[in-house]
Amino acid sequence: MEMLHLRYFVAVAEELNFSAAARKLHMAASPLSQRVKDLEHELGQQLFDRSTHHVTLTAAGAALLPLARDVLDQVNAIPWKIREATRPQRSTVFLGMPAGVHPALRERVNTLAGRVHDTYELKRWPGTTADLVQGVHEGKLALTLARLPISDPALEQVPVMSERLGAVVPAELFAGRDSVSLAELTEFPYVASPGEITPAYFDQLDHQLAELGVKKRIRLTNTGYGGTSEIISSGEAFSISMLDEQSPMHGYRLDNVIVLPFTDFRPQLDTGLLWRRDRADGDLHGLVEAAKAVFADPITT
Repeated sequence: MEMLHLRYFVAVAEELNFSAAARKLHMAASPLSQRVKDLEHELGQQLFDRSTHHVTLTAAGAALLPLARDVLDQVNAIPWKIREATRPQRSTVFLGMPAGVHPALRERVNTLAGRVHDTYELKRWPGTTADLVQGVHEGKLALTLARLPISDPALEQVPVMSERLGAVVPAELFAGRDSVSLAELTEFPYVASPGEITPAYFDQLDHQLAELGVKKRIRLTNTGYGGTSEIISSGEAFSISMLDEQSPMHGYRLDNVIVLPFTDFRPQLDTGLLWRRDRADGDLHGLVEAAKAVFADPITT
């Protein structure tokens, strides 16, 4: 039995959608489906019930899922367990940092680095939330800050910050205003930054806006947060971002763009600190205990 077959099976079992699982694995759906069929043939069991619109686990698939996860977790743990066995007295570890981390959180990261200095050299590693969470799962990163929600049974998380979000609107159309209602924006298209750089929360927010009457969309590709600001500054759309002026996300604003609080809508972006459960009792015990103390009181803006 090949390890890759188990990885493919777990990805499909978690997504219950071959196309979504294929995107997660950075491969095409057709070869993924064939690899799963190969595993089913090898086991002599059907693992999924497939229909045109639904994929569900069979009894055999449900029985295999925790076993496969356990095997993969053990394999993923090999690198850090080897490092634990051979590491010097003071080891270098990495903490993931998604884009736009608030200065108050950065201060706590610095506090943590100082507190564990004698045992760990804590370095920061940038990336998207999805990539950073995967890095922690695979043992490449010790900890990560990540935009919630995150669902991974191998990881433990604690909330560390809640940031209120506001409407990013053209300044000339809302001059003199100190707030705006969502009802005023229903005729504007909502523009979101490309999905590969935004956390999963913004997908939920997109659906919520649609339910509340914001139906028009502008989808950007091959651009960053600056591209979103460019569209808004032309007066053609609005977006949603951090309200606090101290947020680094305000660095992407152009002159004709302002951020206003909503009067009838209260979105917020939550950030958590994550680590592998099994490492908290192993090579990262001291680091995790220090992190729990430093981040004990969540920050609210």
